[in-house]
Parts: sequence; structure tokens; C-alpha cells
Amino acid sequence: MNLSYWCVLIAGILPVATIAIAKWGRRDFDNSEPRRWLEKQEGLRRRADSAHRNHFEAFPFFAAGVLVAQQLNADQDSINMLAVVFIAARLVYTLLYLTDRPTLRSLTWVIGYLAVIGLFLLPAFDGI
Repeated sequence: MNLSYWCVLIAGILPVATIAIAKWGRRDFDNSEPRRWLEKQEGLRRRADSAHRNHFEAFPFFAAGVLVAQQLNADQDSINMLAVVFIAARLVYTLLYLTDRPTLRSLTWVIGYLAVIGLFLLPAFDGI
């Protein structure tokens, strides 16, 4: 399996990791209505839930970008590089979200988003 596919797997795991942070160590967590419980959280737990939601939002676009680039036979090293940039940006994004640094967080979000756009554009410019 190539590196970009491993990155898709990691991107699929990121929402689970962040929601675990939101729920970790709270005895009052209500699994019968987790969203209602999460809506009442503040601080780190609230930010972890927000990061969790954003990871789910970012995942389809990224996965589709990898698959399109693969299907159209773009350069594999370039696909891998953009996939790693996306994952690195998302990891930094998560850290910045959890530590409440919104401006830097938004900058890393843009970097990840541009990496995905690059995945879609890669086949068009491959070989130029």
C-alpha cells in the first residue's frame, strides 16, 4: 500500500482521536445522548469536539483527492508528498485547536486545504 493510502487511513482516525480527548476522564459522559453532552462542554473538551467535527468535514475531500490523483495516474511521489502535507497540517491544526490558537489554526487549515486542491490539480499538470 502506498503512503498516500496510509494518509487516508490516518485522516480517518483523526476524528476518533479528537473525540476521545473530548470525552476522556469524564464520569458524567452520557453515551445515550453524546452530542447533547458534548454541546454543554467548554474549554479543551469543546475545542476537541470542534476539531473532531472538522476532521469529518475535511476527510471526504481529502480522500477523493487522493483517489482522483491515483486514478488519473499522477506522479506517485507528488501524491504522497501532498498527502503527507495534508496530514501534517491536520495534526498541527489539531494541536493548535486544542491549545486555543485560532489564527495559526486557520493558517494550517488553509495549508491542508491547498494540499487537497493540489491533489486534484496534479493530474492536469503532470508531465509539464
